[in-house]
Amino acid sequence: MNILIMGPAGSGKGTMSEKILENYNIPHISTGDMLREAIKNETKLGLEAQTYMNEGKLVPDDLVIGLIAERLQQEDCQKGYLIDGFPRSLPQAKALEEITNKINKPIQMVINLTVDFDALAERVTGRRICKNCGAIYHIKSNPPKVEGICDVCGSPLAQRADDTVEQLRVRLNEHYKNTQPCLDYYKEKGLVVDINASQPIEMVYNDINCALAK
Repeated sequence: MNILIMGPAGSGKGTMSEKILENYNIPHISTGDMLREAIKNETKLGLEAQTYMNEGKLVPDDLVIGLIAERLQQEDCQKGYLIDGFPRSLPQAKALEEITNKINKPIQMVINLTVDFDALAERVTGRRICKNCGAIYHIKSNPPKVEGICDVCGSPLAQRADDTVEQLRVRLNEHYKNTQPCLDYYKEKGLVVDINASQPIEMVYNDINCALAK
């Protein structure tokens, strides 16, 4: 099963990806994690990506696509894959399709998480992150046992500077401007399944699971 999961920041891509992986034996491919792994392992593409990141520049599309192509040919992807948060533009989508077709692992489904603005704003503004270990909490839906303190390592929790309603509007505008052509491209191919991610977590995953079962 070859799947993409898409949606704006705060829509629950990470949470839903974890649940999919619990039930389906496929690897979770996040471009951010993949870049960090390639840099850590000092692969040729990883070292090239590091030079861009050291200069504060975005890693070029062709380099990210090269990393994905490299990753998809690893043994654990033989039964499929779940790509999270990529592609983010139409050129990226076309490049990814070319790669996946070339290695005979074409995309079979695009899970598109949709969330109304109010629900998204509540999720984003209530998010708290441990800067030490990276654990993520929410003041309402997933609070720490002790307010403001990480359950895992005991460090203070913080709110990201861009987790505000104002910044959310900016990010959403940018997200929809770039990804809508990408989604339209996949919709023309009949690959997109829209999932209402404003629902409680278990209901969201139930809808995803039903789509995957088909």
